Amino acid sequence: MTRPSSAPTWAGALAGIVAAGCGIAVGELVAGVDARLRGPIAAVGDRVIDTVPAPVKTWAIDTFGTNDKAVLLTGVTVLLAVFAAVVGVIALRRSLRAGLIGVGLFAGIGVLASLGRGGTGWARPVPPIVAGLVAGWVLVLLTRRAAQTWPAPTTDAASPDTEHAAAPPPADAPPPIAAGPPTPAAQPTSAEQPTAAEQPTGAEPPTAEPMIVPGAGTDRRRFLRLTAGLAGAAVAAGGVGRWLQSRAVAVAERLEVVLPRAARPLPPVPAGVQARGAAPFITPNADFYRIDTALVVPRVSHDGWTLGVVGRVRRPLTLTYAELLDRPMVEADITISCVSNEVGGDLIGTARWLGCRLDDLLDEAGIDPSADQVVGRSVDGFTAGFPTALLDGRPALVAVGMNGEPLPIDHGYPARLIVPGVYGYVSATKWLAEIELTRFDEFDAYWIPRGWSQRAPIKTQSRIDTPHDGAAVAVGEGRAIAGVAWAMDRRISAVEVRISPPDQDAGAAAGTESDPAGSAEGEWQPAVLADELNDTTWRQWHLPWTPARAGRYTISVRATDGTGATQPEERTDVVPDGATGWHTITVTAA
Repeated sequence: MTRPSSAPTWAGALAGIVAAGCGIAVGELVAGVDARLRGPIAAVGDRVIDTVPAPVKTWAIDTFGTNDKAVLLTGVTVLLAVFAAVVGVIALRRSLRAGLIGVGLFAGIGVLASLGRGGTGWARPVPPIVAGLVAGWVLVLLTRRAAQTWPAPTTDAASPDTEHAAAPPPADAPPPIAAGPPTPAAQPTSAEQPTAAEQPTGAEPPTAEPMIVPGAGTDRRRFLRLTAGLAGAAVAAGGVGRWLQSRAVAVAERLEVVLPRAARPLPPVPAGVQARGAAPFITPNADFYRIDTALVVPRVSHDGWTLGVVGRVRRPLTLTYAELLDRPMVEADITISCVSNEVGGDLIGTARWLGCRLDDLLDEAGIDPSADQVVGRSVDGFTAGFPTALLDGRPALVAVGMNGEPLPIDHGYPARLIVPGVYGYVSATKWLAEIELTRFDEFDAYWIPRGWSQRAPIKTQSRIDTPHDGAAVAVGEGRAIAGVAWAMDRRISAVEVRISPPDQDAGAAAGTESDPAGSAEGEWQPAVLADELNDTTWRQWHLPWTPARAGRYTISVRATDGTGATQPEERTDVVPDGATGWHTITVTAA
């Protein structure tokens, strides 16, 4: 083992960080061999996502939105860098053995994290194990080089030969006089010896050449060049690993996929379903929300991908991507929503999906009557389960297309589940690999042990899109209050808007000749509903409004579904089965 060094703290921290970086980079490279493997950082991040309490997840989504995973990834990386720096300092300044124990701890955490979801058996821990071995090797290499560059001062007792040795003379001291007469060869002749008169007055005696310790600066430069070279190699290896994991092949092949036409293509979405000022009725793919548990998006090539239908079925099925595309295709306009969508939130969107009907696929497999749950399983081991009863009459799909193109990779390519009427956490499995028929008393999908409800019907909700909260509006200028409402299979029968006046005195609320609309302020007014497309999409609405007085207005909205139930005022948390409450904003008229 390398003896503790007198190297500066920064050298140890640099060695630790570079060692960890090299290990992680090689781990990423190994993970790139198989799409089902996870790199060390992603594995740890996945385990964090799996283990943190539901309120923490909700806070992260509320605070960071769809950037929550990037924030988590950054946090894990920063914590790892701090840990690696401490390990490097300990290895260099204290004990290399202790530093290697720290590396082993780092690898062990990665191995445990890699065993968290689903799996590929024994291969799953390989990336963090390789990462730990590489990190340990690099730490030993850099530590030894630093110890050579900054050797520790000796602590041995001085030998009799040296303990009384005279200290080196100062630079301005005259050269020592040799004991005994000079040798003839070194003795100048009398003629050559200067006389006292010839000696320059005040001249200093000749000085000795200063002693230079060879190699000190060179060794430091070599150490820095070595660390820089290893860091560069780590960046290159990590880049290749990320490229492999990004599945450039999958990205390219997706662009080449030609989707089949639906047996009965839907007509274009009619203009009447769009309310001016509301969000686009069909959400563009680039703007569609993404909420899932995948810290790093799986990049799945359809070459070799299969979809299995297993469990409580009479005839288990296995379909390739080509076989899936050969099945009868249907189009369906469906709105899907995340259970983490707060009142007034934007974790909801509508798309025109293309795929095969799930009920047809399961009928072919032959559902055992004892099955009451359909479980979708992702390539990364995530599971979501919903009741088999939801298949009755609903256009649930194994989707392969979204808004006229193959599924975007972020949204589940090559295939995903779309089930209208229920929140995505029980139904909308992306990167689909398997459909299992089972029972609720036999299997809990991913989110159920984490405090969420087994049944998750989408609740009646409404949202104000314009004006936005805190907006400034002009007094006397006509505008529209507009937004969306949804109840999915229960439809939307009415939307009401309440505009609270800027002052609450009776005269202002009652209205005047100059403010004939004031009589409606503070009361619920029916909004104008846009056309309804179907019972699986949201419905848009608007209400003309001209603010008559300056001041701060409060605007609220509520919806009533086709069963006659009105959206409740009381706000509830998203846990365990979705938020409730009226969306309320404030605007200032001037």
